[in-house]
Amino acid sequence: MSEQTTKRDNLSSELEELVATSDTGARKPKGFPGKLIVSVAAAWSLFQLWIASPLPFIVGFGVFNSTEARSIHLAFAVFLGFLSFPALKHSPRDRVPIPDWILAFAASFCAAYIYIFYTQLSTRPGNPTTIDVVVALIGLVLLLEATRRALGPPLMIVALVFIVYSVGGPYMPGILAHRGVSVDALANHQWLTTQGVFGIALGVSTSFVFLFVLFGALLDKAGAGNYFIKVAFSLLGHYKGGPAKAAVVASAMTGLISGSSIANVVTTGTFTIPMMKRVGFSSEKAGAVEVASSVNGQIMPPVMGAAAFLMVEYVGISYVEVIKHAFLPALISYIALVYIVHLEAMKAGMQGLESSNPPRPLVRKMIGFLTGLILLMALSFAVYYGLGWLKPLLGESAGWVIGAALLVVYIGLLKVGSQYPELELDDPNSPVVKLPQTRPTVMSGLHFILPVIVLVWCLMVERLSPGLSAFWATVLMIVIILTQRPLIAMFRGQSKLANDLHHGLDDLWQGLVSGARNMIGIGIATATAGIIVGAVAQTGVGLVLADLVEIMSMGNLMLMLMLTAVLSLILGMGLPTTANYIVVSALLAPVIVTLGQQNGLIVPLIAVHLFVFYFGIMADVTPPVGLASFAAAAVSNGDPIRTGFQAFYYSLRTAALPFLFIFNTDLLLIDVGLWKGLLIFVVATVAMLIFAAGTQGFMIVRNRWYENILLLLVAFTLFRPGFWMDIVHDPYQSIPPAEIAQALNRVDEGSNLRMQIEGLDDIGTPRQFYLLVPVPDGETGQERLDELGLTLIQDGDRTIVDMVTYGSLAADLGFDFDQEITEILAPVDRVAKEWMWIPALVLFMLIIGLQWRRRQPDQPVHA
Repeated sequence: MSEQTTKRDNLSSELEELVATSDTGARKPKGFPGKLIVSVAAAWSLFQLWIASPLPFIVGFGVFNSTEARSIHLAFAVFLGFLSFPALKHSPRDRVPIPDWILAFAASFCAAYIYIFYTQLSTRPGNPTTIDVVVALIGLVLLLEATRRALGPPLMIVALVFIVYSVGGPYMPGILAHRGVSVDALANHQWLTTQGVFGIALGVSTSFVFLFVLFGALLDKAGAGNYFIKVAFSLLGHYKGGPAKAAVVASAMTGLISGSSIANVVTTGTFTIPMMKRVGFSSEKAGAVEVASSVNGQIMPPVMGAAAFLMVEYVGISYVEVIKHAFLPALISYIALVYIVHLEAMKAGMQGLESSNPPRPLVRKMIGFLTGLILLMALSFAVYYGLGWLKPLLGESAGWVIGAALLVVYIGLLKVGSQYPELELDDPNSPVVKLPQTRPTVMSGLHFILPVIVLVWCLMVERLSPGLSAFWATVLMIVIILTQRPLIAMFRGQSKLANDLHHGLDDLWQGLVSGARNMIGIGIATATAGIIVGAVAQTGVGLVLADLVEIMSMGNLMLMLMLTAVLSLILGMGLPTTANYIVVSALLAPVIVTLGQQNGLIVPLIAVHLFVFYFGIMADVTPPVGLASFAAAAVSNGDPIRTGFQAFYYSLRTAALPFLFIFNTDLLLIDVGLWKGLLIFVVATVAMLIFAAGTQGFMIVRNRWYENILLLLVAFTLFRPGFWMDIVHDPYQSIPPAEIAQALNRVDEGSNLRMQIEGLDDIGTPRQFYLLVPVPDGETGQERLDELGLTLIQDGDRTIVDMVTYGSLAADLGFDFDQEITEILAPVDRVAKEWMWIPALVLFMLIIGLQWRRRQPDQPVHA
């Protein structure tokens, strides 16, 4: 064995250890304990598939309600947590000590207590017995210990602080003091109800997240991870800095199916980082590109870690809506990262790798690309409208017919793929690396795209629940794993049925085990985050924090957002992304919305939740803790701190986006039509590329200092044209509240009025805030006011809310009895804010002209 092979094997072992320590558990005992761990993990995956399927309702057996399912889910997680994660650094890795066996069984019993005694507990809600309290307290302690092992001390410490705060309320200083919670009440609230540990977060982990993680694990075991990497390299590897561009695209595709940034780095980085170094990237820059692209995988729908599913519950909108709002910023961020990599390659004069594709003129390439795109669009329309016509015609048998058609397509794609060589795992450290040809590479694995299409179809078109959508995609994935080897071998005339089936079963088993082990940390994290959410609800500390943050930000929304970003980064250095999102969104999301209302800015709740999530992800990059940077540095042999700082520099675009979409919700496609959405995508993408050029200090040539400033100014204007237009022309005119009916009569139906309201909050404290009031249907202003559900009275110069119709639009907006409307702001006719794009683009063209003149005569143009 060569020295290079030995080094590579050692590195592979170190990376597996790193991923295991952070995701799946570092302990790998031999013999019976090892078999038990993998068997329990596989059983957990099968249990999750069972409860997600329609089978329990068909056979009338094994039907669990949501609380029972959460209880069993956590029992699996803590059992595997104590067996898979050693207690201390020097604890044995090759065996399970007896104390850990005791803790594992005790923790799983406490977690399953709600399921085991569900009937008895339902007869005494809010009145726990001594045994209930003892089990709950032991369960809380063991959950905190499992958290420390699986996720490190930070999340455990944060949860412990909230428990101490709940019990020690009377002894807290100043505004933090509250009446306190008894031990019995704490145990009941946190463990025996669905308000604490077994709350929404664990419910999301049980219902949705597990199936998506399992789907990703099965897809990877089937060979899709290697396929995505090979496709990206075949398409982009020959361009300047091509391996880095391919790394970004491969990580984006891998991020579609994976919720772990560290796993993304290790999966793609072991191949992409050596390739990047080969074409001229330094160790730190190669690692940083991989970190930036892998971490961004968590903001790419449909999986987004667990955050997308949590947002469904916390924000109260459908999963499809969450995907719609999150998609555009994620796509723009990835496009900008490809451009950043291109600029780095230009600054250093890098070249790409040698292409294996036969040379073709640019015109032929463009014609081929457009032909493929048109055929794909035509096929999509045919399938969409064809199924829309067939389903009513076929009735109840439609599902069987569609399933049969899908099977025919799958076999056809395997037949096509079998005509091309199988994709082998390449060694990126070998002396010569020749890029794979694009056509054979793409054609060999087209069947891997089918489960993703089924997932997206079920989510977006059929509008099934995320859990059921992931179930059907996973079922197809299981079919693929079991049948792809035998069928391909048969088509190639090399069939060894027994051997091929054995390989397929082994891949399926490993996928079931891998999916469950990847979920240990997420299951424990969501349960522990539930302690924090439960404490906030039980003690009312959210209102206290709102006051505290408002005092610190001095009522300034921008300062408030910066404080929230910093808090997310700090917490994210010790908390997993999912737990960080739960904690910060529970504490600060309502505060930002309220503070926005007081500042006259109506901030949609989804924008705030995405803001928190983005900065939680940034913590995986940020030194000194960013684990993704350490993983990349282990592959690149670079300095982890310098890699982290470089990755943060590359990720500035990801840090800028949340501030932009808070103030310009068009970026989230909120109340935006198709054509305007396409225009916003184009302009926002151009703006982000200009922002990248300004922060990287290079466009056509190296930027001068004032060009960097001007480029950032252009990018800001393209992102927020309304900022400058509001300075030029006030978008609203003030109307006396007494003339509300006239104001409603004058404005167009479907537009909005801004109303400043004075009233009392939930605890009787006076507050002033703004409401965005849509103008309803109606022939006259009074009819529109009645349709709104508002009855007003005049008390001298004051306009008072006398009555709010129950269930009306006014009630939903937040109007209440005895509030005073102090000001009405009606929109005025003015030039569209988008006209501000013209001077911005003129300035941009001027900068291009300045750089063009400095370009060397023989220097190629790379803008």
